Amino acid sequence: MIGTANGNAISITGLGAYVPERVMTNDELSTMMDTSDEWIRERTGIRERRIAGPGQALSDLCLPAAREALETAGVEGSQIDLIVVATVTPDMAFPSTGAILADLLGAHEAAAYDLSAGCTGFMYAVAQAYGMLAGGLAQRALVVGGDVLSKILDWTDRGTAVLFGDGAGAVVLERVGEGGFLGFELGADGSGGPQLYLPAGGSRTPATAESVADRQHFVQMNGREVFKFATRVLVTSAEAVLAECGRTIDEVDVYVPHQANVRIIEYARDKLGIPEDKVVIDVDRYGNTSSGSIPLALADAKADGRLQAGKLVLMTGMGAGLTWGSGLIEWTDGGRA
Repeated sequence: MIGTANGNAISITGLGAYVPERVMTNDELSTMMDTSDEWIRERTGIRERRIAGPGQALSDLCLPAAREALETAGVEGSQIDLIVVATVTPDMAFPSTGAILADLLGAHEAAAYDLSAGCTGFMYAVAQAYGMLAGGLAQRALVVGGDVLSKILDWTDRGTAVLFGDGAGAVVLERVGEGGFLGFELGADGSGGPQLYLPAGGSRTPATAESVADRQHFVQMNGREVFKFATRVLVTSAEAVLAECGRTIDEVDVYVPHQANVRIIEYARDKLGIPEDKVVIDVDRYGNTSSGSIPLALADAKADGRLQAGKLVLMTGMGAGLTWGSGLIEWTDGGRA
């Protein structure tokens, strides 16, 4: 699925992020499993990640990120009429974390729900919120991407445990005078689902003593196949959205890829021909935070001064599903319509 903005000036007017206080280093992981700081850095570029506390659920990470996004946009929770939370680790199966968050923010009239698209979730949610605003079904949206993957990791499996971390990011979307999102490209290949999945806990395999004993409630991943998929779609999705919007890679000022693995990011950067100084990388500090990855990277880019009005920003995610998605935005600073 691909499309352009068609005259609708809708942009990000507020941005916020939150990560748990606890830092887990590679050296700490080496005391828990057969790995080392050198092994992890060489293969992933990750040196540490943030881990939620025992009592922290997804909404506890989303709330401070959402509040910061609302504050920077200069709006109150009661002014939001759409909340979409992108995640694969909601507080519970239902009610949605979106509904829980709406109540905490005082957005009592907002439509609120969760969206599951793996690590691509934030891009799916932003595109969906954009469509709702462009269609007149909402006036102001809050999109939150976040996950607490530490809760569903097998801490004896170095093939997954070393990769992920916890965190959340949030954005406010509103109509603006000019600029904003230029287009999106989204897709999914369900045949690749078994390459990255959580086998049990749903209606296919409900929780039982046997499923717990078999460790089926932890993330399972075919690392080799996911790597091949990721390196391919990071490139093809970015190229597709640029072509649809009539832009070239040379016009991109800031490249924000999903923060899964430095090797994947470097491969995509090289294939696309994007200079190193245009790429946002924070996977070394946070690991793969799934739906929180791109908004956390946006927050870092904003903090170091790279997100300025008029800058062309390219975002691309990929993840469980298998899914992928890109968005192209001409960054704006306020100026709501």
